[in-house]
Amino acid sequence: MEMVRLNPPAELNMPIGEAMFSQRAIRRLDPDRPITDKQLKIVLDAASKAPNGANRQGARFLVIRDRESIAAFGELYHEAWWAKRKDEYGWTPGQDIPADSPFKMAALLADELRQAPVVILAFSTGGMAANSVFPSVQNLLLSARALGIGSVLTTLHPTVMDLVNEMFGVPADADFHCCIPLGYPRGNFGSTQRYRTADTTYWDRWDSPPPWAD
Repeated sequence: MEMVRLNPPAELNMPIGEAMFSQRAIRRLDPDRPITDKQLKIVLDAASKAPNGANRQGARFLVIRDRESIAAFGELYHEAWWAKRKDEYGWTPGQDIPADSPFKMAALLADELRQAPVVILAFSTGGMAANSVFPSVQNLLLSARALGIGSVLTTLHPTVMDLVNEMFGVPADADFHCCIPLGYPRGNFGSTQRYRTADTTYWDRWDSPPPWAD
């Protein structure tokens, strides 16, 4: 494969701080606002620029745009989502999720993914580890945010992977890592609440607080 140099596209003009601090998981995607091929090239070019082990560049992205394919994949994702909840909590489809559960919004994605304008599946080849793929995924998510496109990172349950691979002709030597629905948000981007880094960061030794803890 030919290697090329890429220059930053003019469309990615949002300050990196704004993109990072206003990025959030967007699970309600507008099915009526299309994403262009040009926009997809931008986010995939951004993904290709991420660091990776030994510059082996083993990350591979399968872009799904066909509406019927997304609808069929959405059914598998719904099955996969509930299979994981059954493993963890014994829940079954149609069962009420507890009101205080953090999975309330995730369940919404399970219901809505079949309407996403675009779904991207992230794989690797050549036995490349996930830690050389996820920097590319984060570049993709941040560049989508800079374009005003919503995204969320999610996974699939093993029970559906053979069907997904067969559906899209994925070769046996490709390792799946994550699923990324894309679409303009039905709602807003904005700040999120996170734990203080003073409580999640250690300095020189475990449980030794960083200088800004006080």
